[in-house]
Amino acid sequence: MALPTPAPTTTAVVTGASSGIGADIARELAARGHGVTLVARREDKLRDLATELGTAVRVEVIAADVADPNARAALFGEVESRGLTVDVLVNNAGIGTIGAVAESTADAETAQVRLNVEAIVDLTTRAVQQMVPRGRGAILNVGSTAGFQPFPGQAVYAATKAFVISYTEALRTELAGTGVTVATLNPGPVRTEFLQVAGVDENAFAAAFPKFMWEESRDVARIGVDALEHDRGNVIAGLPSTLSTRLFQLIPNRFLLPLLAKQHPALRNGKSVR
Repeated sequence: MALPTPAPTTTAVVTGASSGIGADIARELAARGHGVTLVARREDKLRDLATELGTAVRVEVIAADVADPNARAALFGEVESRGLTVDVLVNNAGIGTIGAVAESTADAETAQVRLNVEAIVDLTTRAVQQMVPRGRGAILNVGSTAGFQPFPGQAVYAATKAFVISYTEALRTELAGTGVTVATLNPGPVRTEFLQVAGVDENAFAAAFPKFMWEESRDVARIGVDALEHDRGNVIAGLPSTLSTRLFQLIPNRFLLPLLAKQHPALRNGKSVR
């Protein structure tokens, strides 16, 4: 198995663990016997989850914003100070704007790059440099099916996820034979807090995707952890998302992108759903 065997002094660090896919990945790891270190800004949500999981495994809570370079630099040292070694890292924390770039702000657009790209590179590099000398470890980076092609209406978000896919696949090749497993989990539509945080009409956005496309967060989490356990590399969550993504890859962008823009609820009729 490529997922390290849990031990009393090892932990799985999960960023963005306060809700949604991150919380469910923590649940999935705990169900498989891994102690977890929950990382996010909302300490109250983390403590609620810690209470839920703490009867089965050791759970640590670290309230931190991984978009902050200083918080990232201190994270692994804080874990070590608690007598633990990071055996698994899950880079799940992420944000996205929804709507036309012309209607957004420079701060909102660049914030996605800081969290979705910079934080992943920073934390992954720190983890790799600890894991490779030990000859064991696993890293799961959460991408998105939006990263497989440009996505009008979520231009920067999709571009950051394209980076995650490319970066993780290259790193996976570099680490072959080291004992460190790397995988990318690419969800399609999932009902989480993402849309609320992005400030959009959840019903309008949901209506843009057929009901059969939507996956449950816990199912997506299981697929991601399985990708590590069975060393599957770059995975798409769910058959509907897999089929639609592969179909889009067959369509030239000059035809596909106008179609995506026309169907995106934030771009219809040139109006935003914010």
